[in-house]
Formats: sequence, C-alpha cells, structure tokens
Amino acid sequence: MYLLKPHSLTEKDLIKECINGNRNCQKQLFDLYAGKMMSVCHRYARHHSEAEDLVQEGFIKVFTHLDKFKFEGSFEGWIRRIMVNNALKYVSKKSFKNESIGVENYPEKPVSPAVHSKLSVDELMKLVDSLPSGYKVIFNLYAIEGFSHKEIAEELNIKESTSRSQLVKARRLLQIKVAELQKIAV
Repeated sequence: MYLLKPHSLTEKDLIKECINGNRNCQKQLFDLYAGKMMSVCHRYARHHSEAEDLVQEGFIKVFTHLDKFKFEGSFEGWIRRIMVNNALKYVSKKSFKNESIGVENYPEKPVSPAVHSKLSVDELMKLVDSLPSGYKVIFNLYAIEGFSHKEIAEELNIKESTSRSQLVKARRLLQIKVAELQKIAV
C-alpha cells in the first residue's frame, strides 16, 4: 500500500482519520493535494486569487463529502472531479454562451510544427489561459479533462452545438496566437 509519510499512515488511513475529524490529518490531506488541485482550478479561473478561492471551496466540499468516498478508484481522481465540478458551477454563473471576439473572420492557417515543438507546456498553458472565459472552459474540458461535447453541454447547461462552436473558436484563436508567436520567432 502507498505510504504518505513515514508516520505509517496509508492513504486509506488518512482518509478515515479525516472523516473522524482529525485536524492534523485534514491538513496533511490538504497539503498533499492542494498543489495539484490549484493547477486544475487555475485552468478555469481568470486569475490566481480566483483559483485559490475555487481550491478552498473545493476542499470544503471534499471534507464535507469525504464519507461518500467508497475507496473505489483513485482518490486523487475523486478530488479532481469535485474541483472541476466546483469550477464549472462557478463558471456557469457567468454567461458566455454567445461569447464572440471576432475570430470567425480569421481563416484557419496551418501553423508550422516547428513552432509547436518550440513552445513549452508553460507557454501553451499561458496561451490557453489568455483565452476568453467561455473558450477557455470549453477547451479545458474537452482537450485537457477529456469531456465529450455531450458531457460539457450537460455540465454547463448549454447545447452541444454551443460547446462545439466554442471549441472551434478557441482553437482558431489559439492558432492565431501561435501564428503571432511564429512571426516573432522568425
């Protein structure tokens, strides 16, 4: 079994102690997963403090519903799903269903594969982070979290066609941004 610390607590023991109200174990669990969950929430937030709020709210839900975890599957995956759902509820309060910034008029241009290989993961994530909120959410859910358009539509209470069009617009805008970087790199 996976040991979390030399204190001989397994993940299962840590979870059980958290359910029993052990504050030290709750802090240990938070410390263990907060960094990864911050990365998840940051993909849906507009800025760092908003992501911090999403993590905080998400962990409140984790601890409130910890007794519902059935020790089936990945605990980290269970927490991740709570964080994503929490972020989606936050985002769905905003209306981006008809978000448009004029990328429809830009023709899709092929981007040199050399540019993609020169971009770091951090640079790509910064480009994704710079997308308008609606585009960013749809792109993250589809391309990073692996949701289908049907699942996205259900989660955000939008039509599947809206999800598809937002993804197309997000990709087009990312292509424009990558093409701009390509011009700079030449």
